[in-house]
Amino acid sequence: MVTYSIEDVSPDESFLEMLDKLNEELIVRGEEPVEFDHDCREGICGTCSLQINGEPHGPDRLVTTCQLHMRRFKDGDTIYIEPFRSKAFPIIKDLVVDRTAFERIQQAGGFISVNTSGNTQDANTIPIPKPDADKSFDAATCIGCGACVATCKNASAMLFTSAKVSQFALLPQGKVEATERVLNMVKQMDLEGFGNCTNTGACEIECPKGISLENIARMNREYIKASLKT
Repeated sequence: MVTYSIEDVSPDESFLEMLDKLNEELIVRGEEPVEFDHDCREGICGTCSLQINGEPHGPDRLVTTCQLHMRRFKDGDTIYIEPFRSKAFPIIKDLVVDRTAFERIQQAGGFISVNTSGNTQDANTIPIPKPDADKSFDAATCIGCGACVATCKNASAMLFTSAKVSQFALLPQGKVEATERVLNMVKQMDLEGFGNCTNTGACEIECPKGISLENIARMNREYIKASLKT
């Protein structure tokens, strides 16, 4: 851990703007800046994932680090900033971790295959009950930031994986590959070294998009059904 002191921080600055200011000061002094991930700064991409005072994305709820503002802290506070810690998220440098394990889980089955030749039915014409569509959309809002892994005592990726399984399991377009999808994604999740879920619920609390634990229950049901078919 390295201690830095920053003055004249505006309460209206975002957390990342505060880090920008720190790095500008370090560069002026000829020191190496602190490496951290960011991209959209609009709470969409999930790359700004930091452990702040022991909480993923900091003390606010339903926000990413880029949406956290300095008014949530008091003047003179010591803020502890760490990278997300998990065996499956190796640290690259400073506050930057490699989260490509999530991408490999997604690639294992988080998609649908559609035959576009012949008289394929337009997806927009397939009737879907609104409750199912709403639940699928809620699951699809997962941005893959990794907060669920960072807050879990087992570094489990069940909430992320279940969200990606659920968004297709609830739709007719996802039924064709349902068996293969859940088996492959869970297998890849285990291969990446994530821990098991013990239902403590911390992942749902810290998730910036409020992904529900119901998705984990749904994935477990899908997994059992798929296992019985094979």
